[in-house]
Amino acid sequence: MTHCAFAEHDVDQFERLRYHHPTPRVRRKMLVMYLKALGYSDDETARIAGVSASTVRRYVRQFREGGIPRLEQFEAGGKISALDEYSVALKEDFARQPPATAKEAQQRIETITGLKRGLTAVRGWLKKSGFSYRQAGPIPAKADPEVQAAFLHDQLEPVLQEAQQGRRHVFFVDAAHFVMGAFLGYLWCLTRVLIPTGSGRQRFNVLGALHAVTHQLVTVTNDTYINSTSVTELLRRLAQDFGELPITVVLDNARYQRNALVQAVAKELGVQLLFLPPYSPNLNLIERLWKFVKADCLNCRYYHTFADFRRAIENSLETIPDRHKQRLDTLLTLKFHLWTTGPAATPEASSA
Repeated sequence: MTHCAFAEHDVDQFERLRYHHPTPRVRRKMLVMYLKALGYSDDETARIAGVSASTVRRYVRQFREGGIPRLEQFEAGGKISALDEYSVALKEDFARQPPATAKEAQQRIETITGLKRGLTAVRGWLKKSGFSYRQAGPIPAKADPEVQAAFLHDQLEPVLQEAQQGRRHVFFVDAAHFVMGAFLGYLWCLTRVLIPTGSGRQRFNVLGALHAVTHQLVTVTNDTYINSTSVTELLRRLAQDFGELPITVVLDNARYQRNALVQAVAKELGVQLLFLPPYSPNLNLIERLWKFVKADCLNCRYYHTFADFRRAIENSLETIPDRHKQRLDTLLTLKFHLWTTGPAATPEASSA
């Protein structure tokens, strides 16, 4: 069994890079070294990492020779891509305007570097450089990042800090309208799967209030429509169940939420209404839950009757906190994206 002394910062790097290094081969090396740092034998490490014991010893020897930088190098005699010397320029260009296809990437690589590579080599270089093929996501064109940042810093973060300290209840409120039909998603399948869907417009409406800290969900549901009466009913339930502490409700500017009736009832109950800036779904925590619910019970599933459709959603809402507690704790963290603008808009994370 090989032995090696590991500094604490090296172990931290092993743990991080075994998941996040852009090169699969190096990720495997980091896994091997992380297991060795935890005290596993050569044979145990080899079995868990899927390599031979001699490979484990070789990786340890490389670490002794030059630390983590040595582990990140390819073996002598391995083929080094000629694209690597253009890596910085290519990454900057692709970051500004990501290519839509491997063929487009191939053409732009040839334009920038003068090197012509096959599509397989281009895809390999993209993956090695940390790029992955992802679906683009929409953001509201009229969203104002500066207004969002000011709201987050001046209004939302202070009440969230009180909630985390146990001095206030904060709820994120929004309505989800689940229309009975096909919710199409991705599947690992041998042939394309076709999902039956109805032509009607039956929908199940859920007005929810998600607790910012405990992730408890309070709902008002119907199969007609959500209106200001639905909102006042939800506020009264929150005041009844959580009235031992001050309550803040974070919600958007929908007409049935921002009107005289709702504000009068909130004032009567002593509930603070905190309205989000326009076009700011990224600041409403419950939006993440609705997306998760759709994936949990609706994606690529067909329900024969509206009763079955409604029952599936209700069951998901009731059981998700137990079935997916760990995933929800990760999904519903109090970190919010502030969107930048431009052709390759990216989120800037901010946390309470």
